[in-house]
Amino acid sequence: MFSCLLAAPIAALAESGALGESTELRSVVVTATRTAEDSRDLPVSIDRIDAQTIRNGQLQVNLSESLMTVPGVSAQSRQNYAQDLQLSVRGFGARSSFGVRGVRLYSDGIPGTMPDGQGQFSQFDLGSADHIEVLRGPFSALYGNSSGGVIAIFTENAQPGFSLGGTAEYGTFNTQRYALKTTGDSSLVNYVVDAAHFQTDGYRVHSDAERNLFNAKASGALSDTSKLTVVGNAVQTPFVQDPLGLTRAQLSADPTQAGVNAIAYNTRKSLEQEQVGAVYENKWNAADELFASVYTGHRATTQFQAIPRATQLAAALYPGGVIDLNRAYWGVDLHVTDQRTFSGMPLLLVAGVSYDDLAEARKGYFNFIGSNLGLQGALRRDEANHVYDLDQYLQAQWDVATRWRIVAGVRNSVVDVTSHGHLAVLDAADSEVRYSAVNPVAGVTFRATEAVNLYASYGKGFETPTLNDLAYRSVDGSLPGLNLGLKAAHSDNYETGIKAGNAHLRANLAAFYIRTVDELAVLQNSGGRTVNQNIGETTRRGLEFEADAEWAGGFSGRFAYTYIRAVVAQPYFTCVAAPCNPLINPSGPPPANYLPVAAGNYLPAVARNFAYLGLTWSYSPLGFSTTLEAQGRGKIYADDRNTDGAAGYWVANWRAGFEQESRHWRFSEFARLDNLANRAYVGSVIVNETNSRFFEPAPGRTAYVMFNAALRN
Repeated sequence: MFSCLLAAPIAALAESGALGESTELRSVVVTATRTAEDSRDLPVSIDRIDAQTIRNGQLQVNLSESLMTVPGVSAQSRQNYAQDLQLSVRGFGARSSFGVRGVRLYSDGIPGTMPDGQGQFSQFDLGSADHIEVLRGPFSALYGNSSGGVIAIFTENAQPGFSLGGTAEYGTFNTQRYALKTTGDSSLVNYVVDAAHFQTDGYRVHSDAERNLFNAKASGALSDTSKLTVVGNAVQTPFVQDPLGLTRAQLSADPTQAGVNAIAYNTRKSLEQEQVGAVYENKWNAADELFASVYTGHRATTQFQAIPRATQLAAALYPGGVIDLNRAYWGVDLHVTDQRTFSGMPLLLVAGVSYDDLAEARKGYFNFIGSNLGLQGALRRDEANHVYDLDQYLQAQWDVATRWRIVAGVRNSVVDVTSHGHLAVLDAADSEVRYSAVNPVAGVTFRATEAVNLYASYGKGFETPTLNDLAYRSVDGSLPGLNLGLKAAHSDNYETGIKAGNAHLRANLAAFYIRTVDELAVLQNSGGRTVNQNIGETTRRGLEFEADAEWAGGFSGRFAYTYIRAVVAQPYFTCVAAPCNPLINPSGPPPANYLPVAAGNYLPAVARNFAYLGLTWSYSPLGFSTTLEAQGRGKIYADDRNTDGAAGYWVANWRAGFEQESRHWRFSEFARLDNLANRAYVGSVIVNETNSRFFEPAPGRTAYVMFNAALRN
């Protein structure tokens, strides 16, 4: 209904050219169908964020800086670098207490999502990014184990010649970032190498952070028809402090304070990751092309939690208060594209197979030695876990007529999880579970006019529990081993929309409906440990609208709005006090510490409304640009029963800067102010935290300055 009401005025404005003389918007070229296409011609919701948006006046530290402009995507900074952003797409991933789930991540074609569906973007290097693509809706199923969407970052290609540049940034909370980048392009190789160091004292007590990042890409022609690209990156975060969540009383008293026991146990996390990959392309002939990629990497994480000493000693099987993970992973993807004509119209076929493998060594230790807290103590858990996925996929794109395009595909996925415990007393026996699904997708685009396209699509989604979802059967350790009783979630995803635009205005409107069964929900979240359960059915109904405009006089603007009603469709029970173990008989009467979650309750951490508005003015003779932007989010609930939540908010940000360029030098100087009105608000919540320590407050007004200089020959 919303699509019909808004389609006519959007189309009329797009066709009228009412904006007058101005600079022109560039067409948006994306690779959602594994070949470069104009996004307007595809039956998908997809956005492309360019390098200027990623870097100019931005800290280039958090992905949320760029994703705030994309409808359907919620990327909330926790102000806690020991935890990842609270990232969700159309409500998928919002419940995650660690990493990213429900959304597939890629960096230069190399997965940032493991075969279990757990994603990390700490290796995403914004300083060398050319663009980011964000795919939402049914067609994300073609990339495998995800329900919400796909986020892919692409490293820039070097311009001809050689360049060497440096960046220095400084701001509130002693925030500093320094980067050095070199690029080069010769007849043999095109390369980009970027290294960055970031540090901050943090907004809250006990939130110091440090991150070192390295990213490199080199590509070259092997022959007239073949090309090889090699990418490598590494990230290191030496023991980043974790301030934990706050209760409502603590939030009201002092939002900058650390949570209970954060200082006593010195809660913190360290991370080291190294990854390398290669992509080979060979154009066999005018119609057929081969793409092959291979990657391997290692990720080590150690996290010190705030679980009290007495709690750990009270349970004979308690897995400890220190989590130590070592993960070795690798994978391959091979696909072939074929372009030909069928019945006189263009036909594109893509067929491929992928395999991803993850070996995890999971250990747990006491977080104390004797009466000394915050130290790695006795070994309490020692598991070897293994996950692999084996997928086959087929896609077809056919322009059946001049004004009609059909895109369809299917992906067969198998995900296998095995676990072996090394401690006979403390760990569970060997176990295995296998998930599988065949997910079809299809969509159609109708080119109504030169300026207006209509589309509709449908697809099935598939989302398995991650190893972190499976990690605990009980918080108190009374049930050791992985929670292999969890099932995969399956969804039906419907979308329809309109895409309209001319040289000066581009607007997209999409309406969607998603029904999910066996969705994962948090049963208990306490002390940094989460026990999950499957719930019967949820639904998501929503609307996304975005518009970009270029006006005369150097003015441009962007508006993005999302409405989503994500609710429980079938009632279930959730645990509100320990012990919280998965219900053996979900249909029978629950224990007294389980309370019902009613149908119609809103899914936690999913706002019904969020919006972005940005207005930019550029004055080319001085190399000057300035942007004023506003960002708003509706109320989000913190628990399944909707008993508490974080109020909605509006914040305004401003940035401005100059750029100078000569034959061999390029300089830029930017300044930015965030939260201009110094509003107090909660940026994110910890879903279903059993002690009601839900809240992660956002800072007030902050200021930053950024300088860059680059030499070119």
